[in-house]
Amino acid sequence: MASAELRKVIRGRVLGPGDDGFDDARRAWNLTVDQPVAAVVEAEDAEDVAALVRYARRAGLAVTAQAGGHDASGDVEDAILLRTGRLGGLRVLAPERVAQVGAGVNWGRVLSEAGPHGLTGLAGSSPVVNVVGYTLGGGLSWFGRRYGWAAGSVRAFDVVDAEGDRARVSAASDPELFWGLKGGGGDFALVTSLEFDLHPAPSVYGGRVVWPQARAGEVFEAFRKVTDGAPPELTVWFNRFAFPGAPPMVALDLTYLGDPREGAALVRGIEGIGGAISDGRGVVPVADLGGIAAEPTAPAASLPRAELLTRLDEDLATEPIDPLLSIQVRHLAGALAEPGSGASEALPEPYLLQMVGTGPDPDRARAVRAAQARIVERFGAVVAGRKPYTLLTPEETAADTFAEPVLARLRELKRSRDPHNVFRANHPVLT
Repeated sequence: MASAELRKVIRGRVLGPGDDGFDDARRAWNLTVDQPVAAVVEAEDAEDVAALVRYARRAGLAVTAQAGGHDASGDVEDAILLRTGRLGGLRVLAPERVAQVGAGVNWGRVLSEAGPHGLTGLAGSSPVVNVVGYTLGGGLSWFGRRYGWAAGSVRAFDVVDAEGDRARVSAASDPELFWGLKGGGGDFALVTSLEFDLHPAPSVYGGRVVWPQARAGEVFEAFRKVTDGAPPELTVWFNRFAFPGAPPMVALDLTYLGDPREGAALVRGIEGIGGAISDGRGVVPVADLGGIAAEPTAPAASLPRAELLTRLDEDLATEPIDPLLSIQVRHLAGALAEPGSGASEALPEPYLLQMVGTGPDPDRARAVRAAQARIVERFGAVVAGRKPYTLLTPEETAADTFAEPVLARLRELKRSRDPHNVFRANHPVLT
């Protein structure tokens, strides 16, 4: 068995089918995704990662890397699942505005370390998402409208290549691999750590405002007005919620990277919407950014779907939501619409639609998927038909993200750097 052989070369924990803890160790963050792997390796350090790759190549096995498994697709049959949680090194070099982050570090830790220095990384909405996996997929941040994809801030990757050799990859040392790792996923090398630029955040204003669903039309119109011509420092998201046991609600989430008085003035129009259930706006410590969207911090049986939108449709405020839990529209544009330096392409689409339901049983899952398909068909005129890499569902492929010239370049990079297909990303570029 692979697990018995692996124990001879790996210093960290190795688990195989039948071992106590194996099922927990192989579990994805999304509990609807099964991961039928041959073994799980919890690497002790980068040398363990290198030893694993050398073993996998000799044995003709694939390796898929995850910290928490947020973007797992389930395409891991007979692969070795590498858990990177023990690669937890973190250094914030405040004078240089740089962070050095191990492959097991999540965004909450980075923001807690960087925030007291008046700095931030380009984190997303959840504090428990892994920095490396998020960045390899591009990374859509609260501050992406100002600074672009998170991958664009990377200075260097520390990797293990398909030969099992360690290397440092930068624009100077290996420009083609550097380009591919900046948003092209984990198909080309195993990243053990990365170094990226931090950005000034002496003050952040933001929070969530919640109203009853009856106010959805007014809230959506306010969202439209605020996002029309908003400065790149301001990010606003429109949300509708239908949680079990609670009345349907509508909310706006926002951040402003700058003076709180300026941020408050930019969204003053929402104060004319009466009947707010709660208003959590104020100065937000960088370390608390993850609390704005209040996303779950424990695994769940979720069924997400994302679509890029070419424009807004006001019927999004009233479209039936059942049996979904939430519908969210994020304002993009700004620096995200500009060409970047990596595989993550410019997003000309100014909005992102995200729909989430739960799938604890097959009947519920079918109903959720049917509702998502109905909404996409209903708003087909404004649906772009592609989506960010890290928001792909298990049924979707890299071709749903990348334009053909970029996908062709990524495929050539895969063939040249990993001809034996040792690495298996959540959504491989070669299928």
